[in-house]
Amino acid sequence: MRTLIALEDGRCFEGESFGATGTCVGEICFNTSMTGYQEVLTDPSYRGQIVAMTYPLIGNYGINSLDAESRSPHVRAFVIEELTDVPSNWRSEMSLDEYLRKRNIPGAKGIDTRALTRHLRTRGAMKACLTSKDISPEEATQIAIKGEGVIGMDYVREVSTNKIYRWDPEDKLSTPWSIQKSSDGQGRGALPPIRSRIAAYDYGIKENILRLLRQKGFEVTVVPAGTSAEELLALDPAGIFLSNGPGDPAALDYAHKTVHDLIGKKPIFGICLGHQVLGFAFGGSTFKLKFGHRGANQPVKDLHTGKVAITAQNHGFAVDSESLPSEIEVTHINLNDGTVEGMRHKELPIFSVQYHPEDAPGPHDATYFFDRFAELIEKQQ
Repeated sequence: MRTLIALEDGRCFEGESFGATGTCVGEICFNTSMTGYQEVLTDPSYRGQIVAMTYPLIGNYGINSLDAESRSPHVRAFVIEELTDVPSNWRSEMSLDEYLRKRNIPGAKGIDTRALTRHLRTRGAMKACLTSKDISPEEATQIAIKGEGVIGMDYVREVSTNKIYRWDPEDKLSTPWSIQKSSDGQGRGALPPIRSRIAAYDYGIKENILRLLRQKGFEVTVVPAGTSAEELLALDPAGIFLSNGPGDPAALDYAHKTVHDLIGKKPIFGICLGHQVLGFAFGGSTFKLKFGHRGANQPVKDLHTGKVAITAQNHGFAVDSESLPSEIEVTHINLNDGTVEGMRHKELPIFSVQYHPEDAPGPHDATYFFDRFAELIEKQQ
């Protein structure tokens, strides 16, 4: 079945349908990771977006229930060049095509993703219509133009938990995996004892973040994005974590105010959208990147040590360094475009990074930030 992708600037791409059928509209973006498509599909940060994978062969290891970053996929649609029909992986439970059909997510294969990516890099992020219906390119383009994008959108309320819950401190998937060190005979090590209780704001939190927090000895209470500072402090956490999430950070006035009210009360660590919310809480602002940073190969420089790490990223906005007050120090920058990738308060135990130190998918170069958070909390106790 034919599938059409029409961008709002009139550029169109044709391919074949896989997964579910239908029509959807969203901001189209590209991800440069070679693997990790299941984590991409289930990352809440992709809410409202059509995702194209630049690596040409997708689906070769299938889908399994253990590698999901949330309970359901969040992408509007999924775009690839070549689909593997028969996955080869002992952990696979179903094919990518079967998974998307089951979850009602439209897919497009046979797309020239190289040409699509080059177009988005040149023209910038834009809205797109993906449809398997028999409509003209002109009609699909008009649907894209009139459709919903990301700017000004609060998708956090759609993905955040609606109640407070505790991440299971005995969760088996939270145990570190190592072929050398195994306490269960299946590559899983032992979890450390609980040393601190923290609260995590769920703006669209990935489960591997919760797993890594537990690996560092934290008992994690997850709270809805709309939880007030007073409600949060009533839980008496030793520290506060601000998670990743979707949409436009400028649209989250309630989060900006809450985090502003929490500054100076507890140690705070933010990742991705949490980093951007913290920027607003400091009195700063964000701006839209031309085409975003999405993939597992983004180089980031630590301005203190001069070291460069290869990082996993997924964001379309960045903190404006010129908007930050003097008490905030930029600690990391992206070597591709010089944008802010990390910051800290010069006096208070507060820091954040724009990228994803928890990987999933991606390199493990930056997991030490979770240890840094633990050290800051211990110094305050």
